[in-house]
Amino acid sequence: MSDKRLSPWRLAAFSGPAIPIAALGLPIGVYLPQFYAGPMGLGLAAVGTIFMLLRFWDVITDPLMGIISDRYTSRWGRRRHWIVLSVPLLVICAYMAFVPTAPVTSLYLFGWMFFLYIGWTMLTISHMAWAAELSDDYNERSRIQGYREAFQLIGVPLVLLIPAIIEQMEPENMEAARVASIGWFIVATLPIAVAINVFFVPERKSAPQPPIDLIAATRAILRNLPLRRLLAADFLSGFAGAALASMYIYEATYVWGIGSVASFLLLLYFFGGIIFIPVVLKLSYRLGKHRTVVAAGLFNVVFPPVIFLIPEGNYIVASFVLLFLGVNIGTTTTLYRSMMADVADIDALETGQRRTGLFYALLTLTQKLGGAVAVGVVFWTLALIGFVPEPGANTEATLTGLSIVFVATPVICNALVAAIMWKFPIGIKEQEELRRQLAERFVEEIEQTERPPNLP
Repeated sequence: MSDKRLSPWRLAAFSGPAIPIAALGLPIGVYLPQFYAGPMGLGLAAVGTIFMLLRFWDVITDPLMGIISDRYTSRWGRRRHWIVLSVPLLVICAYMAFVPTAPVTSLYLFGWMFFLYIGWTMLTISHMAWAAELSDDYNERSRIQGYREAFQLIGVPLVLLIPAIIEQMEPENMEAARVASIGWFIVATLPIAVAINVFFVPERKSAPQPPIDLIAATRAILRNLPLRRLLAADFLSGFAGAALASMYIYEATYVWGIGSVASFLLLLYFFGGIIFIPVVLKLSYRLGKHRTVVAAGLFNVVFPPVIFLIPEGNYIVASFVLLFLGVNIGTTTTLYRSMMADVADIDALETGQRRTGLFYALLTLTQKLGGAVAVGVVFWTLALIGFVPEPGANTEATLTGLSIVFVATPVICNALVAAIMWKFPIGIKEQEELRRQLAERFVEEIEQTERPPNLP
């Protein structure tokens, strides 16, 4: 199964949980901070600090979950049981976080989001590590991650469609109704998607893991240059994405003047990401993954300043800008995850350990840290320039400052990503050699395991 091309049906069944994962991820950046800072009355500074602290806690929980996922298997395999265990935790926490009863305290928000993040970590790390283990092929790994990312991007319009419809209905308490609808979407879709995933997609057989001491395991990670480059790029991409997400509603409402259709326009952004994933994959087959990441980074350096040209109240121009901004939304997430599988091969060859869960924990950790720092920095910066999330409360200079922060963030971050990934050392030839050596070791380990103990 390592080199077999997976059927579209099996990839769709596998990728299903990415839909509720997306339903969790985007609202946490776009809707929840504003909802708790505004209607729930906690304030910008308090909410920004809470979300930043929660993400920093992932420094412990993400690697720990990766290690546990790699080490403790079941009769189902290495990953599926962890995905199943995450479901009840996420369902309860999503309901409490997205459907709160006012008034709430900072402790309420911190507590429920703390446990929600634990469940989210269990689900995302196990799912991504499993995706990396479905195939050893350089390009098939990108195809698998492309499917998973496409489903995640499909999940975003699905979950945003509900609050977009609610916006048009103009309920008395729009913010609460909008956030609650997202919570109910998660509660309804997560158990169904996970059930289809675990019952229709088998895990591959893995060789026994030889013991390795902590010092040697840590040194192997620290010596892994491709890992350092990939994590640095992922941190910057996570920072840029979370910064834009946390400012989007403010930018669309107070600068572009199209707040009533903000959720509908956000659908176009993610639709652009979906339709261009096949193009990105074909480009990566020709150029290689890291060169495609560089190309995407350079595009995100050149294009965002077009945002300054959006006329106030002109949702048509804003629609086209958001559509093309979405061209690369799936590029980094798809290719970073595919590249991490290749990076983990280096570690497996050096240590004899298949620490895929740990490596994907590090990848999610850097993205979360980037997001955590971004939300804190953005909200502090907006408070510093005097921005107030209320109609008519901001000067023209303040709104210009909001736009500058909104545009400058992706430009700077993506320029750094392109520089970091320019000389990434793993291409298709290097990965094929890694696969050859790992395949030889796998056969030897299986033979040693099955050999009777009285034979040499």
